[in-house]
Amino acid sequence: MASDPANQPTNSPDTAASDYNASKIQKLEGLEGVRKRPDMYIGDTNERGLHHCVFEVVDNSIDEALAGFCDTITVTIHLDGSCSVADNGRGIPVDIHPEHKIPALELVLTNLHAGGKFGKGAYQVSGGLHGVGAKCVNAVSEWFEAEVRRDGKIHHMRFERGKTVSKLAVVGECKTTGTTISFKPDPEIFQTTTTFDYDILAKRLRELAFLNPGVTIRLIDERVDKSDEFKFDEGIAEFVRYLNRNKNVLHDEVVVIGDTIPNEADPDGAPTVIDVAMQYNDTYNEQVYAYANSINNIEGGTHLSGFRTALTRVINNFAKANNLLKDKDPSITGDDAREGLVAVVSVKVPEPRFEGQTKTKLSNGEVDGMVQKVVGEKLKFFFETNPQVAKRIVEKCINSARAREAARKARETVRKSALGGGSLPGKLADCSERDPSKSELYIVEGDSAGGSAKQGRDRRYQAILPLRGKLINSEKARIDKVLANAEIRTMITAIGTGIGNHEGDGAFDADKARYHKIIIMTDADVDGSHIRTLLLTFLYRQMAGLIERGYVYIAQPPLYKIKRKRREQYVDNDDELNRILLQLGLEDVVLERIRDKTVFTPEQLERLVESLAQLERLGMGVIRHGANLGQYLDMHEGPDFALPKYIARIREGNKEHHEFLRNDEERSEFFAREGLTEDQDDHSPITITPDGRRVSIHEVFESTEMSKILASIAATGVIINRYSTTEEPRFVLIENAGPNHEPRTALFTPLEILSQLRAIGRRGLTIQRYKGLGEMNPKQLFETTMDPEKRRLLRVNIADAARADELFTILMGEDVAPRRAFIEDN
Repeated sequence: MASDPANQPTNSPDTAASDYNASKIQKLEGLEGVRKRPDMYIGDTNERGLHHCVFEVVDNSIDEALAGFCDTITVTIHLDGSCSVADNGRGIPVDIHPEHKIPALELVLTNLHAGGKFGKGAYQVSGGLHGVGAKCVNAVSEWFEAEVRRDGKIHHMRFERGKTVSKLAVVGECKTTGTTISFKPDPEIFQTTTTFDYDILAKRLRELAFLNPGVTIRLIDERVDKSDEFKFDEGIAEFVRYLNRNKNVLHDEVVVIGDTIPNEADPDGAPTVIDVAMQYNDTYNEQVYAYANSINNIEGGTHLSGFRTALTRVINNFAKANNLLKDKDPSITGDDAREGLVAVVSVKVPEPRFEGQTKTKLSNGEVDGMVQKVVGEKLKFFFETNPQVAKRIVEKCINSARAREAARKARETVRKSALGGGSLPGKLADCSERDPSKSELYIVEGDSAGGSAKQGRDRRYQAILPLRGKLINSEKARIDKVLANAEIRTMITAIGTGIGNHEGDGAFDADKARYHKIIIMTDADVDGSHIRTLLLTFLYRQMAGLIERGYVYIAQPPLYKIKRKRREQYVDNDDELNRILLQLGLEDVVLERIRDKTVFTPEQLERLVESLAQLERLGMGVIRHGANLGQYLDMHEGPDFALPKYIARIREGNKEHHEFLRNDEERSEFFAREGLTEDQDDHSPITITPDGRRVSIHEVFESTEMSKILASIAATGVIINRYSTTEEPRFVLIENAGPNHEPRTALFTPLEILSQLRAIGRRGLTIQRYKGLGEMNPKQLFETTMDPEKRRLLRVNIADAARADELFTILMGEDVAPRRAFIEDN
């Protein structure tokens, strides 16, 4: 009954590879308007749209995998904020398009709706059917580079903000195939953030590895030296086990359902492939994920509705046929059938239709009936051949129906006692503002902090709700027990939305929220973390709509309090502490160049220090390969201070030296001189030369940004031609300059300035790590944690629902071992 998605038929690589050329690329229209209205193409220009750019490029590599030509994809986040996606597929065609007379690579990266996925000549099944993915990323990128390994040659193109700035050129020879796309998000488009979040990328790439068995997907973050490798040979069955790994399952075996439905309209066309994996656990929450052509449809669609319909029907029919439902029992609804269910529904559709470019909902009507038929027949067969498992599942569903009825009565009690009568809990110190969009609710731990918050707040728009009693763990209790907890009832009444995903009285309705900022404010100790987790667990399980709308925040008290003489300051994080140390170090300090006795102005010194701090951060991309940052920066040339694009690391025995290669031509010349080919193996980038030396080539993705910084230093009137260390000192740092014998520090490289300034800044400074809210009086609490002009709030989101569910299960569930491991690791 089970079918392995890895065994589904695909194109023969031998036949399709020969047919994949420029004639398969179809052009529909140009790229006009993408930069003007990017939201139409990538969803938004905030965090979601930023990461969607990476996924659009990765989806192209996945399409190569679906076609049977790619088994390794590597995603790398670089220090300069750029990202690269490399695969070992066939490589985007580079020959001249027969109709449009330009290279196919340029056509697919600069013309909207041009691609190999419309006529199905190159891809039978694909997620990137709109033909706007990679070129939209190109349009919203500050720069975008494509390197294609195909037909024995390495081809390269570069674009800036969608415009071609470097035509297609052959830059070397190779024996492998594949495509590498590198891009840097344009801050003109992404004004909120251009910083990639590792966890958001990891979540999606992990999903793709589950959905495409046998494909290896690597994620590397050079900013923090972190990496993961995802490869799952058992596909979505392994995905379900992963989701359930910290839960108590009702049955050990994952139910795997799969079938291939022939294409009736076109017998020679690609079939529709349906794969479902499901397993029940003893919790009270549903986790069902729907995918079409490896794309996560967060709003579901026809494949999800077909699965739900079939599941509810099969469970009800089995319960009736085996007399498991008593006359007094309520009927089993869809919600009851899915309590404690973890399932993945994946379909491969030849001509998928989605609602919008971000593909959040599948709309193919025929898929509903296909999934209903396949799941209905095969789940019925599984129940008949595994009656003991089926009975455990049905009994859980019946218990869910009984609890649902009890919860309805409990909700009715809450509604009548509070919500219905319009009364608010006595412990709530409400605000005078009645417009929810202007109102804030602080949920505060304990009476002491609650008292300080009440005294320090702005009572016009800030309400305070102190929690005194013990909060129930909603992960371990059914909803009727949760509603019996006094603190939970108080919170429900204060927020005003109701709870749960049912319909009728007391149901959750985000539009009824009395506050559009619900801020959890607890101490930074173990008890505070526990209370915060209990609150988030309840909100995630019963009021998830508040999180989805962005109404839930966590107050971020400062991390340090620093004091020097009468000056006191709260510091939020280590980066800010470093910045302050540099500011303090700059006070009463003069920098003099020894050669000509030039004294830098305070403005010049401040801008120089700011630029050097940026170089220090980006320079890790050079230092991590063993090269000297100062020597690398010395290689700048020309009015734009261009820096080498590659570092060659050459090791012979215990000795090591580096060569800096300016461009692709110098890289090719280096390989020719050393008698090497340019193929790089991701597992081992080291190549052995004929004379036994070990050579590795590393691209410096940060070179463009560092060149801009060097140019900005020169623009201030500060000319520095050499950054490496010299034998004689070149600068002197003078403290408290005056007629007396002030302290003087000799510097042999400009890069020493930062460490010396930080050391000066620490003198006489008391740094106290901040612990809890109780250490502050009402005035300090308002200034640091509640004042909208100064406070820091962390908005809670569900970017990775599977990861969030796993964390709540680990932290609040019954199993002690994974909780201890998580605490020790974090």
